[in-house]
Amino acid sequence: MTEPALSVVVPALNEEDRLPRTLERIASHLGRRGGGYEVVVIDDGSRDRTAERAQAAGATVLRNEANRGKGYAVRRGMLAARGTRRLMTDADLSTPIEELDRLAARMDEGHDVVIGSRALPGARIEVRQPWYRENMGRLFNLFVRALAVPGVMDTQCGFKLFSAAAARDVFSSARLDGFSFDVEALFLARRKGYRIAEVPVVWRNDAASRVSLVRGFLAFPDLLRIRANDWSGRYGL
Repeated sequence: MTEPALSVVVPALNEEDRLPRTLERIASHLGRRGGGYEVVVIDDGSRDRTAERAQAAGATVLRNEANRGKGYAVRRGMLAARGTRRLMTDADLSTPIEELDRLAARMDEGHDVVIGSRALPGARIEVRQPWYRENMGRLFNLFVRALAVPGVMDTQCGFKLFSAAAARDVFSSARLDGFSFDVEALFLARRKGYRIAEVPVVWRNDAASRVSLVRGFLAFPDLLRIRANDWSGRYGL
């Protein structure tokens, strides 16, 4: 079977309302853009009709019987995808799918991993998060740059493009199932020698976001787990 040029990996949990519009927008843009593509939705233990809605929209659906976490869902999707390039994006399309063109242009220059950023000059935040979430994000990023990925301004924007080789190599080594999986993936990509580029993007906060303060605080100890996994050889580096 011929590999598609692009795989779009979408983790989803109880997204029967938002997901159909998201998949329609993705299909519309990629249809105009040209080139073969696939959409892979990972239903992470939903209790609604997320899987059925995704299948009806033409997506390939992978179902987790129980909720395993966003990191697990993205990892499973990235490793199951067949595209020569693999984009991870959120079910709410906080970063519009049209921003893919910016990331693809940097990958055309020879980068292996290209990530959307809300922190670089040129980024446009059209709908902001509540002040407490913004401040927690800034604090988290300070710890990220100190402990895991120096120089990367925004590890948590859920819009990242990987080459197939980088996706297979990085996500086959990854271990974290929670929201710090982005940091771990970038840490591993850098340790494995892949070229990473950060690109300013448009971003709109969705009020229905499921990233709670509790989950946010739980991300901090994950930074120590990444370092511990590295020191203990769990990543096999």
